Amino acid sequence: MKAKKALKRLNKVETILSDVIEKFPASARGLRGLLDSAKTSVVRAKEVLHARVAAKSSPAGAQESAQGGLSAEGRKRISLAAKKRWATAKRKGMNAVTGRPLSKTA
Repeated sequence: MKAKKALKRLNKVETILSDVIEKFPASARGLRGLLDSAKTSVVRAKEVLHARVAAKSSPAGAQESAQGGLSAEGRKRISLAAKKRWATAKRKGMNAVTGRPLSKTA
């Protein structure tokens, strides 16, 4: 589930719990206590989720990720290996990419 959708649902749950707690009689303290603890749990979950959303969207978090890529040496090795494959395919009379025989034109 996406974070925004989860936040919306948690907001709905919090409002529903608030309404139920307000309408419940004060004489049922045990049940009202359970509902209060459920509401505080929902509020805590909202805060944690909101903090995660804020951390993801911050530009500082994006800068920390390492940029992957090939080194110059790795790029050169790949190039040499490709040239070797192409030369082998050409000697066999095959297209290096498709693997089909080369057509002979007159």
